[in-house]
Amino acid sequence: MHISYKNTGVRISEQVYEPSEDSFLLAEAALYEIENSEKILEVGCGCGIISAVIEANTEAKVIGIDINPFAAVCSKQNGIEVIRGDLLNCIRGKFDIIIFNPPYLPTGDAERRGDWLDAALDGGNDGRRVINRFLEDAGNCLAEHGKILMLVSSLTGIDEIKSRLRSLGYSVRERANERFDFEQLTVLLAMKS
Repeated sequence: MHISYKNTGVRISEQVYEPSEDSFLLAEAALYEIENSEKILEVGCGCGIISAVIEANTEAKVIGIDINPFAAVCSKQNGIEVIRGDLLNCIRGKFDIIIFNPPYLPTGDAERRGDWLDAALDGGNDGRRVINRFLEDAGNCLAEHGKILMLVSSLTGIDEIKSRLRSLGYSVRERANERFDFEQLTVLLAMKS
């Protein structure tokens, strides 16, 4: 499958999350937030659509990371510099912006697929399991005045995530919102206070 968006196109392979409304909302927010030639990390890059859109429309330097080996290969085939790894555990260096479209859906045992797509979809029982792990380490990878752009869902508890960010010393605001039948998607912008 091939997807075109904002002056770029990517191919998607099996076992890789297919970009959807969440991906495009986060890509738009990222384009709005990028000012110059920032150094950007996209965590959970999937097929690389967000990184590809950033590279096609800005002067920013983007590196992607994904735990899914199929996603890492797919991103690389789509021209993205990518590392295969689990969240931020293998990242060295500092980034001006870290972008994350986490697995945010609350997921019970019966809903797990048992394949690599779980890495993109399974947010744990409350939808925040992976988000909380990410937030513990994100500050170590941010440059001075660095920012986090993260997509969350009303199903995950947006206020709970904002509260968690504030408890870690971030100022938080909503950068973008979009309402769908059963949920609201929100891009949070977090900066160290």
